[in-house]
Amino acid sequence: MKNKLSSSEKYLWEYIQNNLDDIPNLSIVKLSEDANVSTATIVRTTKKMGYSGYTDFRQQLTLKRKDTQQYKNLEKVDHDIKQAILKNKYEVDNTLKMLNVGSIEDAIQKIKKSSDIYIFARGFSEFIAQELLVKLQLLGKNCVLSTDPNIIVTMSKRIRHEDLVIFITLNGETKELVAGAKNAFDNGVSTLTITTNEEGSIIKYSEMVLLGFKSQTSYFPDYEVRSRLPLQVISRILLDSYVIRTQKSQ
Repeated sequence: MKNKLSSSEKYLWEYIQNNLDDIPNLSIVKLSEDANVSTATIVRTTKKMGYSGYTDFRQQLTLKRKDTQQYKNLEKVDHDIKQAILKNKYEVDNTLKMLNVGSIEDAIQKIKKSSDIYIFARGFSEFIAQELLVKLQLLGKNCVLSTDPNIIVTMSKRIRHEDLVIFITLNGETKELVAGAKNAFDNGVSTLTITTNEEGSIIKYSEMVLLGFKSQTSYFPDYEVRSRLPLQVISRILLDSYVIRTQKSQ
């Protein structure tokens, strides 16, 4: 969704994310003044992000705050720390909204029917891949994990049609993962990509995609260590759903 925003709309959406705690109390005129954008920009932005307008967005945000009693203790927390907590909640909430049930069902069936499963990941996504590997092995699946760039590219050329390749990548642009996906795709191998970038280069080589929401806010701006929380949420939902489906079929 966010990739469809103009530069001014992206600026506004990031401003909103950084001030989520204040939004329920801001009128559209006040937000316009504070963010230095037009009210029309606010309306367009919220509509592009899936709401009927700013009022709808603000109301839903308010309802979430009222319904979630465990977040009341945040009132006494330092403002910046509160924003950090809410940022993570916002990522999870939006990731859950974006998840497609049909895609999860397709992924479950592919995992179930695959002879072997190959998991490829790089950087901080490797931690999520490692957990996915261990849990699938505990569930009786034959799995292989590779994080080495050369091995990923080479191994992806030799995977059989009856197997499945799972790619875990935040931005979908890591070159060896894209190359691995292309190799598998060209050979007719099923591919599942867990990512937060619906326009990543890897998408066109992915038979199935589970898409999460990535916040533009980073507390480590000098390093490429953005939050993998959305990928973690998706992988856990996929695993839990797989267990539920396989238990029911027994």
